[in-house]
Amino acid sequence: MVDVTDIVSTDLLIVGAGPGGSTAAIYAARQGLSTLLIDAAEFPRDKTCGDGLTPRAIHQLRKLGLADDILRNYTSHGLKLHGFGGSVTAPWADSAFGPEGSAMPRTELDNYLVQHAASQPEVTLWQGAEAGEIQFANGQIEQVHVRVGEQERVVKPRVVIVADGVRSTFGKRLGREWHRGEVYGIAARSYCPTPLHDEPWIHSHLELRDSSGAIQPGYGWIFPLANGRVNLGCGALSTDERPARINTKKLLRTYADSMRDEWKLGEPTEVASALLPMGGAVSGVAGPNWMLIGDAAACVNPLNGEGIDYGMETAELAVELAATSKDFSLLWPHVLRTQYGDTFQLARTLARALTYPQFLPMTGPLGLNTPLLMRSAARLMGNLVTEEDNDIVARLWRTAGRAVAGRRGDAPLWS
Repeated sequence: MVDVTDIVSTDLLIVGAGPGGSTAAIYAARQGLSTLLIDAAEFPRDKTCGDGLTPRAIHQLRKLGLADDILRNYTSHGLKLHGFGGSVTAPWADSAFGPEGSAMPRTELDNYLVQHAASQPEVTLWQGAEAGEIQFANGQIEQVHVRVGEQERVVKPRVVIVADGVRSTFGKRLGREWHRGEVYGIAARSYCPTPLHDEPWIHSHLELRDSSGAIQPGYGWIFPLANGRVNLGCGALSTDERPARINTKKLLRTYADSMRDEWKLGEPTEVASALLPMGGAVSGVAGPNWMLIGDAAACVNPLNGEGIDYGMETAELAVELAATSKDFSLLWPHVLRTQYGDTFQLARTLARALTYPQFLPMTGPLGLNTPLLMRSAARLMGNLVTEEDNDIVARLWRTAGRAVAGRRGDAPLWS
């Protein structure tokens, strides 16, 4: 029996205090909503990630008033793409998101955001707090039991936002299902010391070879962090039908060896790996008074694995709905499809093509020796096309997205 003094009522319960959850808490505070933000970890804590912040992510941080501190530490000018005998420099497009990117270790970024969220008078932060048993009334979440250290507390929320990441343990209890027939990512990341830690360009190597020299269906990345280290990692795309048979941690070390002389790298440390659902390939993302956002809702770009920007965007959208008294069961999937459906369908289709072993060796040499094509591809990989953009690349991307969405309407997309 839980004592009545251990029962907490709140307008909004946010499960998960990563970038999406913390952003949701900040926006909720601006709406005047009493907010309880909980996370099973104690901050600062690590998260397997490339640590990159695209201009789209910087745009979201700027809306929160937090971009300047991050850009002051490190600013990236764009991408340098390498492989198949060619290299292309692709500056960030001067779109509605601005021409500046950055990178910051997730131990620092997530802690920076969660502390800012916790500084809002309307927000209460519980760290080391694990959401457990859920009690329903008339289909709605009525109570959530939360274990905080040795104490069990009961939360009575009006609305719940689930931002607990790719595994979404809490989301699964609410019916969230990951459809692995769609493209998902597998990746490994490390940190390497180097004197080139403040190089102002993100580097991506599209010709990724294993220790035998065989080309792998993925790419390697180097994100300078301006702290004496770079985030070096590799990722590959996979489906149940064509699984990427790659040991990503082993491939990472091979990739690091190939970059050692050029980048004057020290040994990789803090090697970690993860699986990543992408492109909305989950269902069960909403109920009468709950919504899944960010990684939990597979809001991840299938072309590069970027999800921080989408996590923050979906947080803002979810809080706008949380301020209402509507049933989110059908409304929230509709909002996600409206915002991202066409783009994700097209990106998933292109990513699926990359899972064929022959695709990159056939197309890579052409692409990396056609700078205009690769600069356009880099813009798409960076999520830098907006509805307001009216150039030919943006128009083609939107038209192709609608066409693909029409043909693949039965694919799971927040169904």
